[in-house]
Amino acid sequence: MTTTLSASTAATRQGPSADLAIDAHGLVKHFGSTKAVDGVDLTVPTGSVYGVLGPNGAGKTTTVSMLATLLRPDAGHATIFGHDVVEDAVTVRSLIGVTGQYASVDEDLSARQNLMLFGRLLGKSRAQCRSRADQLLADFALEEAADRPLKDFSGGMRRRLDLAASLVDTPPLLFLDEPTTGLDPRTRAQMWETIRTLVADGCTVLLTTQYLDEADQLADRIAVIDRGRVIADGTADELKQSVGTSTLTLTPIDRDHAVTIAELAESVLGATATLSAEAGRVTAPLHRQDLVPDLLIALRDHGITVDEITVSKPSLDEVFLTITGKA
Repeated sequence: MTTTLSASTAATRQGPSADLAIDAHGLVKHFGSTKAVDGVDLTVPTGSVYGVLGPNGAGKTTTVSMLATLLRPDAGHATIFGHDVVEDAVTVRSLIGVTGQYASVDEDLSARQNLMLFGRLLGKSRAQCRSRADQLLADFALEEAADRPLKDFSGGMRRRLDLAASLVDTPPLLFLDEPTTGLDPRTRAQMWETIRTLVADGCTVLLTTQYLDEADQLADRIAVIDRGRVIADGTADELKQSVGTSTLTLTPIDRDHAVTIAELAESVLGATATLSAEAGRVTAPLHRQDLVPDLLIALRDHGITVDEITVSKPSLDEVFLTITGKA
């Protein structure tokens, strides 16, 4: 469902009034005997991209629905730019846009007609709707297909239209619930660039995703949700550092030197090195990066020339697997 909740009247159209776009504490939501969200805390600074990772059924969409006033929390408290999502829901809706996992656009209408329909529902004049639709069609590379019915659209084109529809009245806060699911790599990259542009223009984005590289590329901070709880929160680098050390990889020009490199690495770095005899590559955990120059000096003293040296941090995949126990 794609839901656009931005209002157009000057009286309710307020800009960000607080340093925090989202401030949520202890959110809880039950569906019968199932506790879908179990005390979620989220703090999202204005002008940032906040990523929410989690496996299927973790509570990501339910959390977004409560923040977007689509579901009422059973417990807890949340504000959007200082406005309570329950007590001041009308104002909250004037400050947000929501792009969900499924489209609510009309299959029988063209892309242009859908965008103009959203504009009219938001109280814009026909001229304003036409101008905004033209601009969004250009921004999302849909101009050539603007007047084709949606039933002829590819999945990637439909998702771009979903996002465009949520921006008919550009909101200060945009919720994107798994916006690139099912898209090909090229279209995903286009969506990423669009999100970066939105943030550069002053928008705050809360992004739920199952793509770890997407969160790594876009998010300033990341929360990992599992079984309705936030089980980790921090920057991508902080999360990576929490589950392991960096790894040093050395590839010599002469593979015969690999054994000596492994011995020197263990001596200088104080860590067990692993030798890949087939590739002639040596890897070792790097607890202290300041020791790398000492290792390079030792290699030079032994007349060993290294073709390639890399330092890599743990991936978000490793973070996710470690803290959730799920692949």
